[in-house]
Amino acid sequence: MARELLLGLAERGHHIDCFFPSPGHPLPPQISAHENLRFIWGTSAWKWNRWYSRTRLGAFVSGLIARARASVRLRAQIVSHHRSHPYDVIYQFSSIETPAVPVGLTRTVPLVIHPETHIAGELRWLIAERQLGLRCQPAYMLPAVATVMAARALVQRVAIGRASLVVCISAVFRDHLIRDYGVRPERTVVIPNAIRIDRFTPASGPPADPPRILVLGRISVRKGVETVVAVARALERRGVPVRIRIVGAPSLWSDYTKLLEDLPSENSEYVGHLPPSEVPAELARSDILVQASKYEPFALTVAEALATGVPVVATTEVGAREGVDETVLSQVQPGDVQAMTSAITEMIERRRTDPQAICAKARSEAERLFASERVCEQISLALGALVDGLPDRPGSAAARPGGSLTPPVGSFWSSVRR
Repeated sequence: MARELLLGLAERGHHIDCFFPSPGHPLPPQISAHENLRFIWGTSAWKWNRWYSRTRLGAFVSGLIARARASVRLRAQIVSHHRSHPYDVIYQFSSIETPAVPVGLTRTVPLVIHPETHIAGELRWLIAERQLGLRCQPAYMLPAVATVMAARALVQRVAIGRASLVVCISAVFRDHLIRDYGVRPERTVVIPNAIRIDRFTPASGPPADPPRILVLGRISVRKGVETVVAVARALERRGVPVRIRIVGAPSLWSDYTKLLEDLPSENSEYVGHLPPSEVPAELARSDILVQASKYEPFALTVAEALATGVPVVATTEVGAREGVDETVLSQVQPGDVQAMTSAITEMIERRRTDPQAICAKARSEAERLFASERVCEQISLALGALVDGLPDRPGSAAARPGGSLTPPVGSFWSSVRR
């Protein structure tokens, strides 16, 4: 996502200074050599397999602290760059917290926050699924993680209140932000996430025998792991021949892999983690993608499956399902095992009846909704409208005759491991 947004906005003429809390490391030449992109690295010395990162909980907490400290140290650099070449927009991608952004700067330069999740939502499901969590993890994990998340949720509520614009990756996610953080609807815009369409090759053949059902994502809280297990058992009881492949790894603070011990081996298997480079091939070998999440601001896996020509069965909480044609995406309520089982069965028949038409429609929906060019155009227009609607500021694009949003756009990325 970071790569697609950076290149897409840079190609549209935006000059972008990218501030990262982590120390510098090599980037793809397509990004590092782009004339409109400049990278300013931080000082975080956090590493794996140290005394503070040998356990999952330790890595989770120490990573947050290290990133926050390194982000604060970037403030002076941000102010210095702004003085030499004033920014039109401060654009924060992925996380809501803004420790690197000086509060005073946001009084004169609009802050745009483009989050991928919010901690209040994560915390809600951590608590709601506490019994599942206790089945899978040590008892101390729940209160420790909940305490950290509660603190982060308070910080996020304050931080997002400073934003002039919140880019929401789905309407369902926007509703959560409005409810949990008091975000004003008029300060939001809904723009889906982008994917690189040409990374995925459509496979238009008939379903395999038996059809292959893919579940792709983290094996953790709020992902509907127990629903997937129940659906696998329901398909077995109904005598529906399928092969379910579950691909993914747990997060640092939530591990639900123990639940997968209840999978029926007759029709299901847990594959574990796959590197990103192998995901397109895994999708191409699949006939249907299932996304059973109870809270899911977007779900890139849905967009990627559609780009591969694979139809989807998802819950109504999955943001990426919004606007997708119902011939290639069936939606059910979270946790409704029987409805999801029926939707999978119906989608198998639909795919078997006219595989080429289903594949072509899924691909066209991905191109229509999630292509990088389209998404970056929407973001660029939203940024331009924001700046054009502000009072004239000395040195800003809006204050210059004939100006446009081409001076640097400050960017803060919460993760560079891509």
